[in-house]
Amino acid sequence: MSSRELTLDLHPIYNKGAQIDAALEQAMDDAEARKATQLEIICGKGSGALKKRVLRFLDRGDVRARYHRVNKDPNNSGRVFVYFRWARGQ
Repeated sequence: MSSRELTLDLHPIYNKGAQIDAALEQAMDDAEARKATQLEIICGKGSGALKKRVLRFLDRGDVRARYHRVNKDPNNSGRVFVYFRWARGQ
């Protein structure tokens, strides 16, 4: 993994709503500060509720404006990838 690829593992806080939102916000801030190309969010397979929460967060208008695209890992339903594209000079 390069320094421009970040990972957020939500396993330790899977049932703590406010901490999940804060961790997602912090990860987005970190990605912007580091000009990351990719953020991997590990939400685990489980019931799928945490993944749905992550996808709802990423679909918010204010958050959607901060990234280029989102992919769900086709081989591992417990991972979501957020990709960023930075303009030159930013």
